[in-house]
Amino acid sequence: MQKSALIEPDWFRSLSATALQARELLSKPEAEQRAHGYFDTLREICQQPATLPATGERMLRSADKLNQLLKGVRLLLLTGSGSSEYAGDCLREPLRDELRVACQSIGGGVIVTHGYKAFAPDRPALMVSFARSGDSPESIGAVSLLLETEPAIRHLILTCNERGKLAESFRQDPRVEAIVLEERTNDRSLVMTSSFTGLVVAGLSLGLLANPEIYRLMCNRLGRIVERVIEDHFGTLARVAATKFRRAVFLGSGAKFGAAREAALKMLEMTAGRVATLCETYLGLRHGPMSFVNEDSLVVCFLSSDQTVRAYEADLIRELYRKKLGLLNLIVGEDIPEDLVRDNAVALECIGLRELGDENACVVDVVVGQLLAFFRCLEEGLLPDSPSETGVINRVVESFELHRPSGN
Repeated sequence: MQKSALIEPDWFRSLSATALQARELLSKPEAEQRAHGYFDTLREICQQPATLPATGERMLRSADKLNQLLKGVRLLLLTGSGSSEYAGDCLREPLRDELRVACQSIGGGVIVTHGYKAFAPDRPALMVSFARSGDSPESIGAVSLLLETEPAIRHLILTCNERGKLAESFRQDPRVEAIVLEERTNDRSLVMTSSFTGLVVAGLSLGLLANPEIYRLMCNRLGRIVERVIEDHFGTLARVAATKFRRAVFLGSGAKFGAAREAALKMLEMTAGRVATLCETYLGLRHGPMSFVNEDSLVVCFLSSDQTVRAYEADLIRELYRKKLGLLNLIVGEDIPEDLVRDNAVALECIGLRELGDENACVVDVVVGQLLAFFRCLEEGLLPDSPSETGVINRVVESFELHRPSGN
């Protein structure tokens, strides 16, 4: 099946009708879109209103297996590499709150280098490995190492690639359960987009196994909010991306800091490092990182819906105005205070975020970051499907030697 057949044509027609920039990009013949290097990435970003609910349904069908894996667990380890690690950052707080167990997000590379020393000693534990391809060396290495050295740890693999090594290597081990998301989420572009949000939504299911209808409603609501964000703000994000910034700062609190990390990585990857990026919490920015913000900086503010958290965030944004720091502020949230939207600011109203809550809203923030990076990539004259001109980075990390951690 060709990739273009995976997109709902009605949705693309609707997007083209509401956004001039979308019409200009999508009206070109497929061969021309591929020649300009954006065919896959644009579709993978724009298919998320459909893939998010579909991912939810797939996870609901695995509820019995997931309940069994979680039975008696005292520690939940969320691991991955690159963007897949940041999926764990988005999930740590909501899963901890729902499951009432210790929850730790940790890079697969840290497990490979430090073994059991990298995480808390609570047992029984469940390690959830997130991966798009499942072919990164540390993804396989982390699971293999812990199966050998930590038999009390159970394993759940969430991946987008049924033919990846992570999905295939442990099929015969009863301690490992693998769930493969639908083929659409196995992004062909260099950067992770629909694969990232799919993995986050899949992970959220672990906290709502006792409330399947609430989970289904949340997935459907996420799909609708993302659809509206893309339709309403496609052109706005294209215009922001055309601003002459050379640095981009992404701010988020709590679970939204995970979204800030992922959005910063998308901008860095898709501009081949031409736009320097920084991700921070609002309060953390004051402690040294504020020196990064200069007259060439775009500051992207993912606003919390929590009243107390937002008060701190608003104070920081006002401080940036007072100190005349930054070229432009992009403020993303619902019911954005009017006094935060000044001459050098753009507000992106995302209806429905407040009802979702910060714990479940990271996906929406990330989609904003994806589109912003996509348009900036085009502004830089790069190809979104393969922005790394010199091949410094690849869709899958190159193979490297794995060494046994000392003391394991």
